[in-house]
Amino acid sequence: MKNSSLLLALALGFCAGAFAQSDTIVRWRGIEGVITAPGTDNPVGQIHSGAGPWTSRSGSARIDLATGEGNFEVEGLVLNGGNSSGTPGAVTAVVGTLVCNPGGTGGSVEAAIDTPQAALNSAGNAELSFKITVPSACNNPVFLIRVPSGRWIATGTKAATASKSGY
Repeated sequence: MKNSSLLLALALGFCAGAFAQSDTIVRWRGIEGVITAPGTDNPVGQIHSGAGPWTSRSGSARIDLATGEGNFEVEGLVLNGGNSSGTPGAVTAVVGTLVCNPGGTGGSVEAAIDTPQAALNSAGNAELSFKITVPSACNNPVFLIRVPSGRWIATGTKAATASKSGY
């Protein structure tokens, strides 16, 4: 009986370890605009924020860190203040950026991987399915929405990690 219990415990421990290894999908259940006073920088790692505040109505992003496959969508991403308030202003395209190891998390080198550009319509809506190359070490992943020239204007929120079978 002791041997059976020991074997069962070892098998369960092995299975739990195998499931822990498969947690490769990161999902951000919200996209929030950068809330920065005009002229103030709010960097994420080495990436600087937009020059003014942005808001969004909703959005989400998902990336499989093992395959690099993912998608994002944002709705109502618009400026909050100034003469272009309530519109995306001159911004007509955005890119998604996966930031791995922001600020050198855990001693790993920061990496920022951009998606291709997605059109941002006059209502501030954009969506894109993509495949990127994710570095082998991607700790504390952050997802940003950026203008193609580089500054971030929105970020993924409510992040969760799960196995492929969990989504």
